[in-house]
Amino acid sequence: MSHWPLRKQDITRPAYRSLAQGIAAAIDAGSLRPGQRLPPHRDLAWQLGVSVQTVSRAYEELIRADLISGEVGRGSFVKSGPRETIEVPWFRAPTDRPPIDLSMMTPVRLPIIADAWRDSMMRLADRLPESAMLSFRPRQTMSLYGGMAAAWLARCGMVVPAQRILITNGTTPAMFVALMTVAQPGDIIATESSTCHTLKPAAKHLHLRLRGIAGDDRGMDPQALIAAAGAAGGRMKAVFLLPAGGGPHARIIDRERRAELAEAAAIAGLMILESDPTGPMPLRRPAPIASIAPDRGFYFTGLSKCLSPGLRLGFLAMPEHWAEAVLNRHLSMNWMATPLMAEIAQDWITSGTADALLAAQRVELAARNRLVQRSLGPMAHGFQHGLHRWLALPQGTDEAALVAAALARQVAVAPGSGFAVLPSGPALRIAVGGPGVGELDHALRQICAILPGGSPAKGALDGQPV
Repeated sequence: MSHWPLRKQDITRPAYRSLAQGIAAAIDAGSLRPGQRLPPHRDLAWQLGVSVQTVSRAYEELIRADLISGEVGRGSFVKSGPRETIEVPWFRAPTDRPPIDLSMMTPVRLPIIADAWRDSMMRLADRLPESAMLSFRPRQTMSLYGGMAAAWLARCGMVVPAQRILITNGTTPAMFVALMTVAQPGDIIATESSTCHTLKPAAKHLHLRLRGIAGDDRGMDPQALIAAAGAAGGRMKAVFLLPAGGGPHARIIDRERRAELAEAAAIAGLMILESDPTGPMPLRRPAPIASIAPDRGFYFTGLSKCLSPGLRLGFLAMPEHWAEAVLNRHLSMNWMATPLMAEIAQDWITSGTADALLAAQRVELAARNRLVQRSLGPMAHGFQHGLHRWLALPQGTDEAALVAAALARQVAVAPGSGFAVLPSGPALRIAVGGPGVGELDHALRQICAILPGGSPAKGALDGQPV
């Protein structure tokens, strides 16, 4: 519902959350404009047949979400303009206790992560180089940590010299730099039918247009990509791909389709932007598409999704002839990666800590993915070492109502519509890394209880083959 004013039939239980989501949707659609005054609490309560307390609580939700402002003596006003989505996937309503968060893709919070940080900080305290404290020259950072970056990318199947790697403060800055390098305002970026939630706002900020490309169970259709590029009249500049399980559908694209997509990009004259947020977490996966087409492939990954959320460091591998342009774009945005983060990453990688953390994550994720498969069945698509599962819902399912029902049971999940570029059926993205195993099991039971027809776990398969 994105219309305004709302009607009585638009309000579902819990009423305050339904009302808040309805107002947020109207702001997102532009039906409510920045600066517009919302009805007084009593007036809106009478119009919708709810209590004044319900309206007050809904307005409080919207104030916390920075969508409206409340001014004493004047009323409540729309504060922000249209947004990419009604809610960011990690939205949490205020409750007596925080919900079990299955909406955020994070690695498992293993005790050894804290040990790794403590041990590394103790080692660095004795030998912290001056460059980590005083360096202000981006090229110096590259020269100090380029070898470490190359070693990590080799673990991902991307073998490139240090001169073709840019170190950034995470995967998202790397994505921004790549987008800024290959496209100008008004240009088109092709992407899968559903993509990472950060791409849509990034494209909006850079004044780029996204074009969803149809696909099948193996990923994007190469011929559809060629046709879309031809129809764009030269305005389509690149294709954005998530072939290694980090996309919403938790799909690892096979080697043959990767080669077909690389060839299609060459035929269409497109650059390849390959995002790999989980890095070397999945075992025995095909080589990156960017390694098949090194002259047109940008590949970026990071450490926060596979080692520790606080280790905000990313790596962008680029074609050699684009290196200077990439560096200039990064200078205008971030100047340089934080040397202390790079120093910690180098300590973990050279000491073997990073490999130990990866191995521990794989063991834990394999157990958690088996638990999700037993609970939700074969419709919860994913793979053994993935950070999330994609649960397609029956056609006609009210996705927003299901997300709200889960939140009412203290479980936060991400709606599939938040990732959609093309119209698609209802779905949920269920992350498995954040909560403890006991909490995850409880949350899955709550999800099963609200699914249409109950638990779909009968006939569950033990993982998607890679």
